[in-house]
Amino acid sequence: MIKNIIFDFGDIFINLDKKKFAQELQKLGINQNDKTIIPVLNDYEMGLLSTEKFLLYFEEKLQISSTILKTAWNSILQDFPKHRLEFIQKLASEKKYRLFLLSNTNDLHITWIQKNWGMELYNQFKSCFEAFYLTHEIHFRKPNLNIYEFVLQENNLKATETLFIDDTKENTEAAKSLGLHVWNLTPGKEDVTQLFTKKIQLF
Repeated sequence: MIKNIIFDFGDIFINLDKKKFAQELQKLGINQNDKTIIPVLNDYEMGLLSTEKFLLYFEEKLQISSTILKTAWNSILQDFPKHRLEFIQKLASEKKYRLFLLSNTNDLHITWIQKNWGMELYNQFKSCFEAFYLTHEIHFRKPNLNIYEFVLQENNLKATETLFIDDTKENTEAAKSLGLHVWNLTPGKEDVTQLFTKKIQLF
């Protein structure tokens, strides 16, 4: 029986345009799968590298200005459909489940979201969750197993009573290996608001 639900953020609540993001980076000569760049991206996502040093890296190594990089970097972030906010607010108000958010999110992205949404909307959304975990603040990242173990231990959750929802197969497979129930949601074909019809067998 599910008592706890852990949600991803991107493409679960806020829409992402991953293709545009990759294209914009490519225009700047950045391949996000480049073996020399991946450690930098991962460290930034885990908050092991400050935004200042992150921007300086691309300025010094690839001669890309901070302004240009920020525009390309934030191009992945799209709209936040109102029906998803209403869904999570209703779920939170019912108090049937303990709700958590766990997202591979960096400082530049969350700053853009706060400014784009406005702090009132951002705080309304954040308040729906018992805990709101962003990787750059907790220094772990998905799909590393230690991030799931951290959330379970921190909140005294049983994996068998917990559902993890994410759009990335690699992330849900990692969570599944620890005994969590998972929903690998397919953006564009499924919506988080369909939770109780798509995963009815768990409830």
